Order: sequence, then C-alpha cells, then structure tokens
Amino acid sequence: MQFSTLIIVLLCLMALAYYLGRRRSLNLVGGRVRNLHSLPSYYGMQTALWCGIPVLLLFVIWVSFEGAVMTGLVVEGLPSEIQNLPTERLNLVLNDIRNLAQGDIVSRTVDETMQKASNHYASLKNISHMALFVATLALASMGGLWARQSITRDQRARNRVEKAINFILISSSSLAIFTTIGIVLSVLFESIHFFQQIPITKFIFGLEWSPQTAIRADQVGSSGVFGAITLFAGTFLITLIAMAVAVPIGLMSAIYMAEYASKSFRAMAKPVLEVLAGIPTVVYGFFASLTVAPLFRDTGASLGLSVSSESALAAGVVMGIMIIPFISSLSDDVINAVPQAMRDGSYGLGATRSETIRQVIIPAALPGIVGGVLLAVSRAIGETMIVVMAAGLSANLTANSLEAVTTVTVQIVTLLVGDQEFDSAKTLAAFALALALFVITLALNMIALHIVRKYREQYE
Repeated sequence: MQFSTLIIVLLCLMALAYYLGRRRSLNLVGGRVRNLHSLPSYYGMQTALWCGIPVLLLFVIWVSFEGAVMTGLVVEGLPSEIQNLPTERLNLVLNDIRNLAQGDIVSRTVDETMQKASNHYASLKNISHMALFVATLALASMGGLWARQSITRDQRARNRVEKAINFILISSSSLAIFTTIGIVLSVLFESIHFFQQIPITKFIFGLEWSPQTAIRADQVGSSGVFGAITLFAGTFLITLIAMAVAVPIGLMSAIYMAEYASKSFRAMAKPVLEVLAGIPTVVYGFFASLTVAPLFRDTGASLGLSVSSESALAAGVVMGIMIIPFISSLSDDVINAVPQAMRDGSYGLGATRSETIRQVIIPAALPGIVGGVLLAVSRAIGETMIVVMAAGLSANLTANSLEAVTTVTVQIVTLLVGDQEFDSAKTLAAFALALALFVITLALNMIALHIVRKYREQYE
C-alpha cells in the first residue's frame, strides 16, 4: 500500500465527513441557519478535523517506530554470528538487506541468508503498510462518526475550528523554527569536532586550502591545510561580479516595465524574463563552460591578456544572468505597489517622470528592492554547479577575475562526495565551512535589515 494512496483515501474520508457534518447541522434546525450557533461549514470542518487529525498523529507515531521495530524483527531472524557483529558492520548488513528488498544495488554477494532476511523484511513492510491502512480507515471512521453524532445546535463549532486551525498554524511555525535550530546545532557540533583537530585561528586566518589528509597512520600523505580565507575570497569575488551584472540590469528592467513600458509589452516581456529563473543551473554551467569562458579567453588573447579557461569572470557573468529575474521580478512588484497618489502628487508639484522615479518611487520601494537584492546575494553565494563547470576547483587567493577560483559551496560538495569517515578533519571541514557561511549570511541579513529600517524611518 503506497502512502500516496493512503493520503488520497484520507482526503476522501475527510471530504465525506465534512459533508455529513454540515448536513447534520442543517437537519437539526430544519435548514434554518440562524438557529445554529455557527455556520454549517464550521460543523462540517469540525467533523473533518476529527476525522483527519487523529489519523495524522497515528501516522507520525507509526512512521517513527516502524523502522526500529522491523529492524529488530529482522535482526532476531539472522544467525547469531551476524547478530554479534559490531554495530557498524551490522548496520552495513542491514542496509544491504533493505536495498535488496527494495531492488537496489547491494555491496556484497547475495547468499541464502541475506535473501531470506530480505524477503522477511519485505513481508514485514507489506504487513506494516496494510495494518496502517486498516488502522487509518478505522480511526478516521470512528473520529468522523463520533464528531457527527456530537453535533448540537448550540455547539460552538466555529470557536473549536478556529482554535484547531490556530494550533495547526502555531505547530507549523514551531516546526520551521525547530528545523532551523536542528540544522544549526548539527552543523555546530560537527564544527566543534573539526576545531578540536584544527585550530580555529588557522581556519579563519589561513591563506592556503588543501584538505587532503592521510587516512591511516601508516599511510604517507599530506597533513592538510585548512585556510578558509581563500575559499571566501573566491566566493565573494564571484558574487561581486554576479551582482554587478544582475543589480543594474534587473533594477533598470523593473523600472522600465513598471513606469515606461506599455501594458502589451509588459505582458510579453515579464514572463520571458522570468523564464531565466526556471532554467536548470546545470544548463547555465554548460553555457558558461562551452560558450562564455571560451569567448572571454579568445577575447583576452586578442587583447594580449592571459585569461584562464576557467575563470571567476565567466562564472560571475553567467551567474548574474541567472539571478536577474530575482531582482527584476521582485523590484517590479514592489514598484507597482507604490500608490499612484504619490506619483500624481509628484507630477502635480512639477516633477518629471525621471525625478519622480528617483526621489519618490525608489525611496518608497527601497525596502522591497533591498530584499530582492539580498535574495539574489544569497542565491549567488549558494550556487555550486556554475562555479564547478566555469570557475574550477582551484583554491587560489586572488582578486584577478581572469583566473580560476573556487567557492565555499563547491568545496563542501567536494569534501562530502563518496564514502567519507566523519571523524577525519577533511570531512569535518565541510561542516566548519557551512557554519562560517551561515554566520556570514546571518551578518548580511542583519546589515540589510538595518539599512531597510533606516531608510523606511527616513521616508516615513
């Protein structure tokens, strides 16, 4: 039984519960709605909530314990020599059993024991899904029928429904907050492990980046150099180039479409411009590596300049083209939100259209414009594919945009590719980079909020 089927069945039951609850409320008063405490739709919604919320709680509890229970039953059926394996090796065996049951690739030869365990796991999974389906139908039906039978004409259905919706909204907000806290703490703890091996001063102030380390004690290899300044310099260089391309073009496009363009041109140009945001980044990467980078290299050679085949300039320009819609679309919406009365008042005082844009519209829309630019900066800092394909992987500390550089996100991906040991400095360096990037992004957000608040107070 697929979970999608279960969700569809649950939605159908909730729709039926809504209809039955609404119909019962009307039957209680003979169709005279004024004799009810709440509108009939609230009684229907209350019945639907009693039908769906208990099932959702059951689903969360079931999914939370399903994996542990099935794993324990599978382990009990394995031979004693496998059960007594160390935890790490036993987890690898269980992972192969799950992959075999799902038809995925396994890392070892499939023998009779593993095949039996796989069949046992698959049968337990089918039984679990069928039991969950039956329990869902039973609980949803009982909840809906009980809620329907408890409806009275004086029941405060509206109050209950609004409290339930308020609780759902608070739970959603809390989930988002706790998810953010969980992400920060997971990155923080792993970063602490990294800084226990590598001094934080060498990470923050180091000018060289070479994370290759020896994995075994008897292996000859580098001890690793983890200077993050090189990576952040490359990140800011590419971001600066991208914003130098995207901000002027995006902002001027928004001003033209909002203040100068005709309705027919705007209706055609804005969707075409926003198509840029829907193009996959790998396509931009191909465009940068196969078209833009060779063009810059050949142009530089004709001018006597040495331009690398992979350069920050190529990656930054293409990245700027990619994030133009983020600035233009948001700025266009913000500019159009400025009241027409402000424009009319400026024109009435004798200001021209350009003076009105500079002195009235832009100051009024500045908070939204800064928000769009901030979103574009975050998008540029987090971009990976374009940098990999157009700027390369070389960690060079340079301000020359014609040379190859790399960024923080590219190195994070590089460090976590393949099978990694999460007790080595090389792997843990990815979490330290993520933590540093988080702190820098947070600082940029605080600066932007300060600027927005300052200009809003001046304008108001």
